[in-house]
Amino acid sequence: MESNNRKQAWTIWYVIVAFTGMLLLQQAWSSYQQTETISYSEFEKRIAEKKISEVVIGADTIQGTLKTPAPNGVNKFITVRVDPALADKLAAEGVTVTGAPPAGIIGAVLGWVIPGIAFYLLWVFLFRRLADKQGLGGLMTVGKSHAKVYVETDTKVTFKDVAGVDEAKFELQEVVAFLKDPKAFGRLGARAPKGILLVGPPGTGKTLLARAVAGEAGVSFFSISGSEFVEMFVGVGAARVRDLFEQARKAAPCIIFIDELDALGRSRSAGGIGGFDEKEQTLNQLLAELDGFDPSIGVILLAATNRPEILDPALLRAGRFDRQVLVDRPDHKGRLEIVRVHARKIVIEPGFDLDRVANITTGFTGADLSNLVNEAAIVATRRRGAAVNFEDFTAAIERIVAGIEKRSRILSAPERRRVAYHEMGHALVAASLPDVDPVLKVSIIPRGVGALGYTIQRPTEDRFVLAASELHHRITVLMGGRAAEMLIFEGDISTGAADDLQRATDIAMEMVTLYGMAAAVGQRTYKPPPQMFLGSQPLDKPAASEATQREIDLSVKDMVTNAFMEARDILARRRADLDKGAELLLTKEAITADDFPAIRQAEPTPRLTATPSA
Repeated sequence: MESNNRKQAWTIWYVIVAFTGMLLLQQAWSSYQQTETISYSEFEKRIAEKKISEVVIGADTIQGTLKTPAPNGVNKFITVRVDPALADKLAAEGVTVTGAPPAGIIGAVLGWVIPGIAFYLLWVFLFRRLADKQGLGGLMTVGKSHAKVYVETDTKVTFKDVAGVDEAKFELQEVVAFLKDPKAFGRLGARAPKGILLVGPPGTGKTLLARAVAGEAGVSFFSISGSEFVEMFVGVGAARVRDLFEQARKAAPCIIFIDELDALGRSRSAGGIGGFDEKEQTLNQLLAELDGFDPSIGVILLAATNRPEILDPALLRAGRFDRQVLVDRPDHKGRLEIVRVHARKIVIEPGFDLDRVANITTGFTGADLSNLVNEAAIVATRRRGAAVNFEDFTAAIERIVAGIEKRSRILSAPERRRVAYHEMGHALVAASLPDVDPVLKVSIIPRGVGALGYTIQRPTEDRFVLAASELHHRITVLMGGRAAEMLIFEGDISTGAADDLQRATDIAMEMVTLYGMAAAVGQRTYKPPPQMFLGSQPLDKPAASEATQREIDLSVKDMVTNAFMEARDILARRRADLDKGAELLLTKEAITADDFPAIRQAEPTPRLTATPSA
């Protein structure tokens, strides 16, 4: 873009210089000719005085030479012809007659050049910019790559700025070694991978990791999104792929980074009807470039996606993307390192242990943790604190998980009492079951969209495998709110458990149809696996016969019903704690285990969840 603007500026200067030169040439020519323009009356007067030696009569003008030069040294003249009869009549009346000369070379040039310049400037500054905004401009550069080019001094990112992904950094160290010294890297005949695909959930730092590789190696970094290759005109994307690789070869050693590769490399489905020509041609061109791609020239292709399952198999085969590097959610050690990196930018309370933050953020990605640290600093700034403390981080987690507080939403006294018992039901059931996340905070302050209260549970360790009993306990905690309402209000239940019922049903449905945890249905799955990094798909009707579908429905119903009965039994045994905790909630609006020890669990467990009440 900068190069195009420079060319445009040079073109304007060329026009200005040419026009100025033309004016100077005309002036010089006029000076050389030494010709005086006179009126027709003066011409007749000089004839009468016999001062003219010769004339040349043209269609519109009369040119002549004086017998003796005029006082100014000019001996040639020119006048415009007029009607002789009219000239004689006017001269008889003493009227001076002057003909209108035709436009000279300057007038002719101005008549042609100025409109051209005006139209050119109108195109440059109005129509072309408007067309560019609409995606229709730059017809001469439509096939050019839109990659942003950074050099090492622009990226300013190294592996020190990337934390929590040690395995991925180790894999990419080889790329850095190759770019720094290709000969030493290949001393045993090894070659660098042609392409490296970074896969993982959104927000785990795939783009940051790619920039860190360029920063460590000190080479140019071509960054472009997969969607920028796809245009409405067939063939444009393929041309941009060719242009990108051509630029990279000229800038070698360098790194090409294609973000969101799934926008470009989605699997080609047979039998597609229309609209696929452009994407397929672009993908085919990328495959062809990778086949003819010689990594020894010092160009490495990095790409990132969070949907590897939809990529074309031809793109993932060996020889194109030789290596896939998983950039997953960080574990406890990784979260602590990430929080420390981001905590350098804020003022932390002296002696504060960031390990406490890592303990309560299981499942958070690097982007989540960055946002958490910033939100905690905002909370501390809002309360006019001197430094950020643990309470600020807790408030930031509530803000992220449960949403913004809505103290303007005023509940009636009966509604507040119902919400208090509902939330205390969740908290007491969670405190009474093993292998359940301990309760961090219970509140009846409305938050987010429709949540009139919430119970936040905190994790204490990372979990990767869950037993059927643990999933059953999670359903039981979700049913604790409805069980408390049933117990206290004598069966007069409310709409507040809508979200609890939905989540409990989803867990039970996955236990039956995905994990084979229902004896009546058997050890098989009835639904496709969820997307690898983008969470579960919506629960569709399982692919099963009507008889099996009935067994699935009955199994899901039994799981949720049994969990509800267990929650009601727990709350019936702890009725005194339920009443006391609800009254304390009505008084303080938000409590923790320090305020009400009855909700403290002796042995804490897994991941951060929030149970809002609709």
